[in-house]
Amino acid sequence: MSSWTNILIWAAVVGALFAYMWWQGQIKRLAGYVLETREELKKCSWPTWDELKGSTVVIAISIGLLGLFVYVVDKIFFAILFQL
Repeated sequence: MSSWTNILIWAAVVGALFAYMWWQGQIKRLAGYVLETREELKKCSWPTWDELKGSTVVIAISIGLLGLFVYVVDKIFFAILFQL
């Protein structure tokens, strides 16, 4: 099969799926969902740039400390289990 045939088959499948969804009213429901989501996102309070940078630093430090803790506990358990 040539690449153009594959493209045409997929275009027909996508077109048929879109037509079926349009017929079932799913496209209208999806559009309503997107509009409602945009309205809800406008109500959100977004952090300032400084708050975002501060939160990112806190998360990076927390991940580093957690990784260090897991590493230390793993080394301790390894030493205990394989030294017996």
